[in-house]
Amino acid sequence: MSPIGFYVGDEAAGRMTEALMRMARRVPRPRTAIRDWPLWSLPRWLTVFVLAVIAMYAVAIGVAASFVTITGHDLLLFGLLLGCTALAVEMSRKAGEQGGLIKDVQGVWELPIAILLPPLYALIAPIPRIALMQWRVRRAPLYRRVFSTASVGLSYGAASVTFHGLARLFPADPDRTGPAGHMLLHATVWTLLVAVAVLVRSVLNKTMIMTAVKATDPGATIRTEVFAREPLYNDVAEICISVLVTYGVASNPLLAPAALPVVTLLQRSLRHAQLVNDSRADSKTGLLNAATWEREATVEVARAVRTGTPLAIAMLDLDRFKVINDTYGHLAGDEVLKGIARSLDSALRDYDRAGRFGGEEFSLLLPQTRAVDAFRIAERVRANIASL
Repeated sequence: MSPIGFYVGDEAAGRMTEALMRMARRVPRPRTAIRDWPLWSLPRWLTVFVLAVIAMYAVAIGVAASFVTITGHDLLLFGLLLGCTALAVEMSRKAGEQGGLIKDVQGVWELPIAILLPPLYALIAPIPRIALMQWRVRRAPLYRRVFSTASVGLSYGAASVTFHGLARLFPADPDRTGPAGHMLLHATVWTLLVAVAVLVRSVLNKTMIMTAVKATDPGATIRTEVFAREPLYNDVAEICISVLVTYGVASNPLLAPAALPVVTLLQRSLRHAQLVNDSRADSKTGLLNAATWEREATVEVARAVRTGTPLAIAMLDLDRFKVINDTYGHLAGDEVLKGIARSLDSALRDYDRAGRFGGEEFSLLLPQTRAVDAFRIAERVRANIASL
């Protein structure tokens, strides 16, 4: 008889059974465990892409390690910046970590590593930080953490190679410019090279991450995830602070801890923007929730009355949605609602507003829309949903 299958009647035996059950859960499963990894449930091309990025990351670390010369100064600076990263993670740990495309500001510490140290350090810098997030902040599927580590490491490694390679091509000559001119020229060239390295890092990282995000969430768009106002603002703020930290650490490494409060405030600002967005959106569909849609509709109706422009409102109700929930369960019903939401986004114009009214009902706000156009839009929405 298995240790979790017999009958026990007293409290002590019950505690023993619970302990045996915990032990049984910790025993590794036979060889089928690898086949059960969530990685294999991804589309085949995405699985190949994830494994290819991880393989390139491992190869890059091996190549960089063969060219690096370890020095005590480099190790001390690397350890100092990793310590600041760990402190920043701990200081913002209670804020948690949202799902989907994760945004943080830890590049403030990893850019100085890429600029001031050989490429090997830039490649391995994300490993302890993401491992700490997995341990202390939120458990995520292991393949996602490894892929994030690889993509971030490769992007900072490329930035480091770009900066150090270009720096050899543009040496400042003090004999031609004089002491003051030499300092100005050196600072200008240094700043431009850092800007190029940051551009390389951003393009490479966002390309790899958005490829994976788009494959798992077809509704995600580069415009909203990368080029919307809030993401751009946070990216620019992170880059500016990281450049300042890099410049300060280059002259005095002990200035790195002084940036911790600033980084924490930037992280809280990012969390505030995320909370505001979450408070406006319906958690299941990502559309506007009922309260937000009503507020925006009230503003649009008042504007239409004031300017004498047409406006239409459409209500959408899904037929036989209860049958889906009763037959396949509410989780399947939630997936249907998400599919409807993606269909609405593709069928409506940029300035239209779609919201979840409640249950299987949706509300559509159509500014500057005459009756004939409203019927045409409503029919397009109906046809799109009918074809799902």
